[in-house]
Amino acid sequence: MPCSARSTSIASAGDNGSPYVYGAIKTVQYTPFRKWVERGEGGRYVVRRLHEADRILTSQAVAKLRQAGAKLQGKPYDSYFEWSDKRIYCSELVWKIYDRGIGIRVGRLQKVRDLDLFHPIVKTKMKERYGNKVPMEETVISPGEMFSSDLLVTVTQK
Repeated sequence: MPCSARSTSIASAGDNGSPYVYGAIKTVQYTPFRKWVERGEGGRYVVRRLHEADRILTSQAVAKLRQAGAKLQGKPYDSYFEWSDKRIYCSELVWKIYDRGIGIRVGRLQKVRDLDLFHPIVKTKMKERYGNKVPMEETVISPGEMFSSDLLVTVTQK
């Protein structure tokens, strides 16, 4: 479930008109879109947006989203994937911004126990992070769960 430059973030145009991404990396911060893409694999990316965004994302709704996001700005990255606001991971950031800002839940919340924890890479990471005390009842939102949400449509991909 680790985040990568391919996972969830919120992109928008900056004050100078160039796009940027609001996401959780080391901290919750703004990153120029070009720099965000460079962190990924081979310059590939997918941009997804709310279905009917033109109707839903009114100027009032966008202001509410910005307010919800501003409350999380500067929070450290959460490599333990805890469902709190003390630290924030990538998909948690976007989920909470949409939920708190305009009441839209992008993706289904799960428990750690619901995730595929048997892949060797996942097992190794879980052992590194938690030892033998994996928080199986912790609430999580995975990037994959958000990405596959029926509420989103693909706008562009490269």
